[in-house]
Amino acid sequence: MSVFGKSRPARSRGKVWTGVAITATSALLLSACASGDADSGSSESAGPRDELALTIGTALPQTGNLAFLGPPEEAGVAYATSQINEVADTTGLSLDVVYGDSGDTDNKAYETEIPRLLGEDVSAVIGAASSGTSLQFIDQVVGAGVIQFSPANTSDAFTTYDDNGLYFRTAPSDVLQGEVLGNLIAEDGNQTLGLLVLNDSYGTGLAKYVTEAFEAAGGEVVAAPTYNTGDTTFDAQISEILAADPDAIALVTFDEVSTILPSLFGQFPADKLYFVDGNLKNFADAFPAGSLTGAKGTLPGLTIDSISDFTGELDSFLESEGTPALEDYSYAAESFDATVLLALASLAANSTDSAAIAEKLIEVSGGAGDGEKCSSFAECADIIVGGGTADYDGISGPITFDEVGDPTEASIGIYQYGDDNNYVAYEG
Repeated sequence: MSVFGKSRPARSRGKVWTGVAITATSALLLSACASGDADSGSSESAGPRDELALTIGTALPQTGNLAFLGPPEEAGVAYATSQINEVADTTGLSLDVVYGDSGDTDNKAYETEIPRLLGEDVSAVIGAASSGTSLQFIDQVVGAGVIQFSPANTSDAFTTYDDNGLYFRTAPSDVLQGEVLGNLIAEDGNQTLGLLVLNDSYGTGLAKYVTEAFEAAGGEVVAAPTYNTGDTTFDAQISEILAADPDAIALVTFDEVSTILPSLFGQFPADKLYFVDGNLKNFADAFPAGSLTGAKGTLPGLTIDSISDFTGELDSFLESEGTPALEDYSYAAESFDATVLLALASLAANSTDSAAIAEKLIEVSGGAGDGEKCSSFAECADIIVGGGTADYDGISGPITFDEVGDPTEASIGIYQYGDDNNYVAYEG
């Protein structure tokens, strides 16, 4: 069960975290957030507003091979909820959250959790983190007429998925991360590459784009064995990769990486290992000091100046809630932004109906191109309540949804492991 239970208010500011990522922008993605002032619409046309009691659910990984992402994602939702409820008397909108476990495609926690969440009459479900897991229940959620909003799905399968206009995400497609990682590996002087790949829509999709970028830069992929969710031994795949004698190895996995890495230590140099968002985490004393020194990885989001403010405030919020401190902040900002956007769209629609909220999500993200820029729920809500159109720029980036619910621009952070087996922003 989530440590947050039902949503509850808290408000605080605190210490600063300084892990600011390096921006890498893809020419393949649109840059739809133009600079300059935008037309905010009339502020004199506000009519009577309903008292809105919005309920959303979360299907985030409390268990399974992405369980390390559950705490930061749920923390992002809870912190956003506290800010939304803090101004409920002014906006007329209150938010309640029902927390649930997505699990993974092996333990299938979603098979019981999704019906439970839908039974709570939620307007939206935030989750899952894993693209492969989301694909297991997207038809069930959107088929019930409920919004599915993922803070971390990156598979390109969702861009063209028949979702009745009810699927959105704050994480960019793997097209971008694959391009950044493939080019990084090539720029580091590697000419051959081995890949160890999770055999699902996330793993094979991301591996495809890494391969395309690396080969376009003149490199050659010499081995790319796959494994399935639930596998516990990887000796055959590791032997195949090492036999090909690559210059570098990219691990396109989830938390199975914790089992994979000990088999590579002593057989392959750590500074030639590359991680992705599905496994980039702080390992600390899980391995002997220096085991990962020089290894690199990529992670979408959190490249703006306000990251240190956000993570510091998030830490203080968790402390005030009596919740354990985070060991990782991956996708916390994207989860925060997803929650804020859902509440703003509900406010703009003056409704808790899922279809009405979905119709307003593009608008409040700035996708319609005619809103007034704002960067917090309270600021954006003031615009909406006043009769204007809000354009929310979030902690994770400008977001700006296109017509299929994908963000139209994003940044990828590049990180490097130190002697303590924890990662920091790469400054090379």
